[in-house]
Amino acid sequence: MNILVNGALAEGPEDPRVSLLDFLRDHQGLTGSKKGCNQGACGACTVLANGERILSCLALAVQYEGQEIITIEGLGTADNLHPLQQAFVEHDGFQCGYCTPGQICSAVGMAAELQRGVPSHVTQALDTSSIAMTRDEVRERMSGNLCRCGAHNGIVDAILETFAEVTE
Repeated sequence: MNILVNGALAEGPEDPRVSLLDFLRDHQGLTGSKKGCNQGACGACTVLANGERILSCLALAVQYEGQEIITIEGLGTADNLHPLQQAFVEHDGFQCGYCTPGQICSAVGMAAELQRGVPSHVTQALDTSSIAMTRDEVRERMSGNLCRCGAHNGIVDAILETFAEVTE
């Protein structure tokens, strides 16, 4: 069994009970994704699976055989930050940094959802394929990613700045 992780082929775990989060952290050494609640309630473990955001603590690694997983380490490097990572720095979108990898992966997936016209609970017009990225849309769509430090305003500002053109 193989999984494509951040562009590299990784041999899956022998034990089919290993969560995707544990596989990434313990077997691949990718510790950016965090184990917060281990119940899918905090979003600290969010990664991208085939471009869609998922909670890796609730997924088994074997479910993603032959698929592509992108973690925070796959989005950018210290020398070449993803634009959203740079915006988080500029807007103080992190404080302790624990939730930041999940927030960033979730926001990348969220922007793709908006681009595809996927509505949220607060989307006003459901008869359109173009949904504006408003502050309310971002807050609703990111509500599954908790930040205990209170950096929400910086997080929202960073997302709005980075992905403003997604729905224009």
